Amino acid sequence: MKILGLSFGTRNGNNDTMCRVALEEAQKLGAEIEFIHVFDWDIKYCSGCVACSRGLVMGKGMICSQKDDYAALFDKMAEADGVLVVDPIYESGGSGLFHVVCDRMGPGHDLGMLFMADAKLKEQGKEGLDPKYLRKKAISFVGIGGSDWACRVETDHAMLAMSPSWTVIDNDWFSWSKDVIMQDDKIERMKQIARNLVEAAKDVDNAKWQGKEGACPHCQGNNFYIFPGTTHCVCELCGLEGTLEVVNGAFKFKFDPADEHKAHDTISGKKLHGDDIFRNEGRLMNLNKDPEFKARKMHYTAVCAPTPSPSK
Repeated sequence: MKILGLSFGTRNGNNDTMCRVALEEAQKLGAEIEFIHVFDWDIKYCSGCVACSRGLVMGKGMICSQKDDYAALFDKMAEADGVLVVDPIYESGGSGLFHVVCDRMGPGHDLGMLFMADAKLKEQGKEGLDPKYLRKKAISFVGIGGSDWACRVETDHAMLAMSPSWTVIDNDWFSWSKDVIMQDDKIERMKQIARNLVEAAKDVDNAKWQGKEGACPHCQGNNFYIFPGTTHCVCELCGLEGTLEVVNGAFKFKFDPADEHKAHDTISGKKLHGDDIFRNEGRLMNLNKDPEFKARKMHYTAVCAPTPSPSK
């Protein structure tokens, strides 16, 4: 069994250290461990070219136009049995580098679309996708912040697990953590997160959430968008819609059980989302042949040219 730790912080800073605290504990429990300081890897921004989603829906396999280290990083994650992400909190949420990795995960690694591509490849008499891309995995997240402005990070982090449908075991964040290495309660919490992840990785088919119960009973999320002037809201993580109600002195998210199949982290929800993407990609490809579409693009392209980079 292998546990992979990813740190998105400065070299040998608090994120690296706390990630290694957890990895040491996992190693004591018999796990093979590996550590990646993500800043050492060449990870480019997602360009929004949609080659990944088109490649999957057309049965061409996993494609990305960016030539960098991301495919190798994803392979490391796919080959591990459990993944631990430790990320600095700069502005309440996930770091910029974490968001870049999350963007690159995107539709090109969505489990529903991967199953679709695997089936299409086999229908064409070709070899399907590597099974490692389709198997379940346990993943945990820790955000480390230097102040108390940190509560948005858990939803940002859990989004990374959404596309590949990996099971989130723990999703925690530490505030006021400039001296976290001296805070024994947080050291112990990292060790417990490691123990939970190792146990989950041993039997990932039955792995379950081990953190505190969230307001959303489906995904354990705590962030919601409330539509202005209404009591209607949507869970920012799983996408289910409903209302927030006070139950036994605490907010609880209520939704119609008949809608649970639409949640973005379920195979049925991914199928619905994948069908929507397929229709929209087909519509866009047809639009590119439309004279009116071409004329509008040409008109607005001519309005102004972008200012060139001063460093290039």
